[in-house]
Amino acid sequence: MKVLVVVDMQNDFINGSLGTPEAAAIVPGAVEKIRSWEGLVYATQDTHFPNYLETQEGQILPVPHCIQGTEGWRIEPSVRAALTEGAGRNESVLYVTKATFGSHDLAELLVRRNRAEPIAEVVLIGLCTDICVISNALVLKSFLPDVPIAVDASCCAGVTPESHINALKAMKMCQIRIYNE
Repeated sequence: MKVLVVVDMQNDFINGSLGTPEAAAIVPGAVEKIRSWEGLVYATQDTHFPNYLETQEGQILPVPHCIQGTEGWRIEPSVRAALTEGAGRNESVLYVTKATFGSHDLAELLVRRNRAEPIAEVVLIGLCTDICVISNALVLKSFLPDVPIAVDASCCAGVTPESHINALKAMKMCQIRIYNE
């Protein structure tokens, strides 16, 4: 069984408060990847609350984003549609909200899934390569050390093109497979 993890494909990271042209550019490829995926799909949602600016993250990055219930928090409409279509074709799509860069909840769900039926590979796509994609890839690698973890670089974007490339290089060094560079 293969697992696709769609990381934080939310409006604020695409065309909202932290959006970039590079993030908008990967949406069609991510939609196609989701639509054609044969296997399980998990989708994470970065989730913050009205007190965001009082948190450590908010003090370091004072740009409110992905505040639960706002338009920016929602998954981008074409990605949401692909996930909904995929839920009908695959077993289901499981949504995981997360308040931190890397999700231990996601890792624990996949550990349980792997015990029930071995996972052949976990592939991550999404935003941002250099923050939440790398964090989740490394968390998954530590929770599932013998399961191949991969990232489809063509369906990821970083805060900057340079930080995207640096994150891919760092993940390679940690034995995470990188596809479609």
